[in-house]
Amino acid sequence: MQSGKARTDEWVLEFEQSEARRADPLMGWTGSGDTQSQVQLTFPSKEAAKEYAERYGIVARVHATPPKTLKLQAYADNFR
Repeated sequence: MQSGKARTDEWVLEFEQSEARRADPLMGWTGSGDTQSQVQLTFPSKEAAKEYAERYGIVARVHATPPKTLKLQAYADNFR
């Protein structure tokens, strides 16, 4: 299988959780009352994301994307 490269050049702004997640006693699912942690905003460039954060007073940290390494492998390698 091959992974596509669609939307790999976008920058994402995610909000940190303001309260801890807790387990629901009935179903066992985890959740919280913090709706901001569900929001993801995408931007075409890093500068646009930083500008948005500054405009609305959001403290932002930039995490660099780790370099991608290719693992070249032939189908025949599965049978060695």
